[in-house]
Amino acid sequence: MIYEFRTYDLVPGSVPEVLKRFGEAYEKRKEFSELSAFFYTEIGPLNQIIHIWPYEDVKQRQEIRAEAVEAGIWPPNIGRFIKHQHVEIMNPWTFSPDLTPGNHGPFYEMRSYSCYPGSIPSTQERWLSKLEERTELSPLAAVFSVDIGSALKIVHLWPYRDLKQRHEVRSEAAKKDIWPPKSGDGGPPYFSQENKILLPAPFSPMQ
Repeated sequence: MIYEFRTYDLVPGSVPEVLKRFGEAYEKRKEFSELSAFFYTEIGPLNQIIHIWPYEDVKQRQEIRAEAVEAGIWPPNIGRFIKHQHVEIMNPWTFSPDLTPGNHGPFYEMRSYSCYPGSIPSTQERWLSKLEERTELSPLAAVFSVDIGSALKIVHLWPYRDLKQRHEVRSEAAKKDIWPPKSGDGGPPYFSQENKILLPAPFSPMQ
């Protein structure tokens, strides 16, 4: 299984119209394949949408996208609102949960880390050593490594009921020295971090 993350930066003020047009077009597009999730930013880079598409592999992705375009139902009519597009193909870690439909949020924190060369395997080991304790406090939606796109990047997605719960959970995890899992030499395995607080679109399978 692979996941395509499509991140679009939009013209300020256009998010409601983009959601409307995308949702209308998606009614036909989902006959070919369905979204895992569709989010827009609440905190972080504003006027941004992120849509996540699951595929068996890159071959299926290419075939389905070509079929949808040939059918004349895709892409949605939002081109004039898009300032920038960024596409990444991601592989879930072996112990990552699947992205599943349901009411998990509605607030989602997406954290992206750029890692030092060679550090991702040991990072996965450290995660696995602490993840059970961490997810007793709140669930992990998924964690990925970028396969095509930004090299040496990991992305993890955490759902919360609200920002108060996020603060309480993260504070407790730090107080108990559960999270983040520490590297062997005490230094972080990444050289940059970014986070976004996201909300789901009305038609997103994940809410």
